[in-house]
Amino acid sequence: MQTLREFVFLGLANHLPRLRFSDKWRWLLLKAAGFDMQGRSTVYGPVVLRPIGGASNVRIGKGCFINTEVRFACPKAPITLGERCRIGPRVCFEGAQHSLYLNEKGRRGTTGAPITLGDDVWLGAGAIITAGVEIGEGSVVAAGAVVTGNVPAFTLVGGVPAKTIKSLR
Repeated sequence: MQTLREFVFLGLANHLPRLRFSDKWRWLLLKAAGFDMQGRSTVYGPVVLRPIGGASNVRIGKGCFINTEVRFACPKAPITLGERCRIGPRVCFEGAQHSLYLNEKGRRGTTGAPITLGDDVWLGAGAIITAGVEIGEGSVVAAGAVVTGNVPAFTLVGGVPAKTIKSLR
């Protein structure tokens, strides 16, 4: 039943026009779909969620801004956004990874680990955040960066893979 509810409400939220009055409705529909919305946030949408049934694994803190086409892949572990985070367009939260090695069935299994963003984190357009990453409070991830390791608080990172560019203190 949760999967059906998520499918319907997420579908409705993703088809609302990008107009100011629809922001409140989109927020309410995402909450109804099962997203853990901690307070009022702005979500432009559409939001991509994989797999369907994983909405309860996504926690969005109060005062966040989420731009268009953000992907939450969270089949095995939660994705948590702190308060007042700014998420650019086409950012991917990849909470699951395929193994490099074949399992006993001859397949590459998947593993998952949580992704956590502290308060006031800013992710540039097209950034990719991989499983197990924690990004500290006040940090900035440059557009197009691939973050594969933890980012200390108040740090600017960029590149593929992301490396520290400078401290923001």
